[in-house]
Amino acid sequence: MKHCLECGAKLILKPCGDEGDIPFCESCGLFRFPVFSTAISTAVLNHDKSKILLIQQYNRPHYILLAGYVNKGEDAEATLVREVKEEVGLQVTGYQYMRSEYYEPNNTLMLNFVSVVDSEDLSGLTAEVDHGQWFTWEEAVQAIAKNSLAERFLLNIVQKLQSGSIHVETRPSGL
Repeated sequence: MKHCLECGAKLILKPCGDEGDIPFCESCGLFRFPVFSTAISTAVLNHDKSKILLIQQYNRPHYILLAGYVNKGEDAEATLVREVKEEVGLQVTGYQYMRSEYYEPNNTLMLNFVSVVDSEDLSGLTAEVDHGQWFTWEEAVQAIAKNSLAERFLLNIVQKLQSGSIHVETRPSGL
């Protein structure tokens, strides 16, 4: 960030306590911490956790995890439930946060979850999704877009599924 988002003045680097050098607007007299988008991604599992749903979007041939941006005023868990319903028409019955990673190509902090849904019925796919398909864990690893953030998240989740260390909690009502 080179200019103030409020007034447009050129920012300078200025020490800010233990934070180190942070962009500072001399005109506003305020530090301008980096701004980025926040999104969720999720490995959607069927009820017995034996299959993973992968999707294709935007006329691309690659399979990816379901993902979406967090709206202003919305928490990540609500985004997860909303995106699964909006994109594939399924109801999330439980989820577990896994990990995060900054994705530089679109300046986004990705928050990764594993979620469980109430059905394998994909008749509710919306226009946002070109194709959705259920895969076994092993098939999903083969099908996912290679060398992608989705692949890194998926490999982490499959490893934890295989070790039995994923304990998806039933989602609170109201989400």
